[in-house]
Amino acid sequence: MASRANRLSQFFDTNSPVVRVEVAEALGSTPRETGAWMLVSERGLFGTIGGGQLEMMAITQARDLLESGKASGEMNVPLGPEIGQCCGGRVALSLDRLDGKSIDDLKERARKDDDALPQVYIFGAGHVGKALSQALSLLPVRAILVETRQDELDTATADVEKRLAAVPESLIGDAAPGSAFVVLTHDHALDFLIIQTALARRDAAYVGMIGSKTKRATYHSWHRKNDGDPADCNRLVCPIGGSDVKDKRPQVIAALVAAEIMTALLG
Repeated sequence: MASRANRLSQFFDTNSPVVRVEVAEALGSTPRETGAWMLVSERGLFGTIGGGQLEMMAITQARDLLESGKASGEMNVPLGPEIGQCCGGRVALSLDRLDGKSIDDLKERARKDDDALPQVYIFGAGHVGKALSQALSLLPVRAILVETRQDELDTATADVEKRLAAVPESLIGDAAPGSAFVVLTHDHALDFLIIQTALARRDAAYVGMIGSKTKRATYHSWHRKNDGDPADCNRLVCPIGGSDVKDKRPQVIAALVAAEIMTALLG
C-alpha cells in the first residue's frame, strides 16, 4: 500500500491545526492497544483508535480542544453499557495539539514504521497475482509484485511496488529476514526455480506456491533431483489458501492467501 509516511504528509498538507489522540493505557478488553493513535482536524481524520462510540467521543473532544485553543487534554473511558460498548475494559487517552516539532517526529516515526513492515514477494502478475496484490495493498505489509513480462506488469493496478525481472529468483537473496514469498507464475519450471531458492532462505516466514497436491508432489520430486534439501519441502505451502473453500475465482483465492500470509507473518 502507499507508505504511511506519504499518506501522513498528505494529511498534514491539507489539515491544520491537528490534535493527536493516543491510547495512553489499555486495560482489559479494548479495541486497540496502548500506543495506537489517530489524528483529528476540524474536518479530517487519519488513523483509528478502534472505532465505535469511544472514537466518536475522542473526535468530539479533540475538536473541542482545537476550538478552545488548549494544548492538551485527557480522557479515561470505561468501555461499558454507559457508552454503548461492551468490551468491558478501560481506555485512557491523551490528546495533544501538534506543533512543528511533534509533526516532524510523527513523520519520522511513520517512516520507521514503513521500514519495519514485513515484505511479501508475489511472483507472477497473472489473474491471481494481480488480485493478491490488490488484497495485500490494503494490509500493513510491503508487497512487491515481480514479473518477467512487462505487458502483464503494466496492467497491474494495485498500489504496490512492481519489479520487472528476467531472473526473478535472483531477488530472493535481497529480501529482508522474515519475508513471505508466494509463487504463481505462468510457468511451472519457473515456479520450481523460485520456490527452491525461497525455501533455501531458512528465515522465510512463508513460502507458498499455487497449484494442486499433484503439483506439490511433482515439485518434491524435482527438488530432490536438483539437489535440494528434502527437509525444505516440509515448509512449502501448496496448495495455497487452504482446502476448505472450493471457489477458484482469483479474488477469493487472493483473500484466502492474504489471510494465510498475514497469519504466518503475525502469528
